[in-house]
Amino acid sequence: MRTVQRTAGGRMLRDVLALGAAMLAVGASFGAVAIAAGLPVWATLTMSAVLYAGGAQFMAVGLVAAGSPLAAVLAGLLLNARHLPFGLALGDSLGPRLRHRLLGSHLLTDETTAFTLAQPAGDARRRAFWLAGTLLFLAWNAGTLLGVLAGGAVGDPAALGLDAASPAGLIALLLPSLRDRDTRHAALSGAALAVAATPLLPAGLPVLLALAGPAVIALRRRSTPTDDTGRAPGTRVGAEPTGEGSC
Repeated sequence: MRTVQRTAGGRMLRDVLALGAAMLAVGASFGAVAIAAGLPVWATLTMSAVLYAGGAQFMAVGLVAAGSPLAAVLAGLLLNARHLPFGLALGDSLGPRLRHRLLGSHLLTDETTAFTLAQPAGDARRRAFWLAGTLLFLAWNAGTLLGVLAGGAVGDPAALGLDAASPAGLIALLLPSLRDRDTRHAALSGAALAVAATPLLPAGLPVLLALAGPAVIALRRRSTPTDDTGRAPGTRVGAEPTGEGSC
């Protein structure tokens, strides 16, 4: 049993370190971009430590450089509103006490959430959250410091392809979840809504609109008639869902 747990722990650490490498690179790019935009060193480092918001930080730097600090605050709040359902999804993975939840909410990111939910519920999921949350936080802030020190040598993340590193890691984490038919339909519905709304809505709102994907599945379930056992007509007793179906 210990060998199995040690193997699982080693695999978990390896996966987190891979995500951390991408986080380090993107954080370095943020530090360089922030300095190039005219932000002081102390403000750049403080933003990564206190705000710790990834894409929202890039957007905030652009808006501040354009002379719109209030717009930067509002846009950051809007974009990070997606963390509210993240917190609900993780639930007890943050820990039972208030101090655990307060600290855990600060470490919450897209990557940490996806990595945690990919683990089995219980102690394994709790360990995954704190491992990923802590290491990715350190990687982002170390990357920011490197970017500040390197200045313009790091350059634009899009030019180096670094902007695709975190989304690629997220896709890899989420792919196993898409084997379930309802999860797949919810994800595709939300993605379609977000893509369709992107030309029409301000940045941040399409991401929130994607949360309507699970609502579509819930409405479909309510509209499906069931028999006295709660199964849809035609479902064989004892049959297990296969998770297969067309998208």
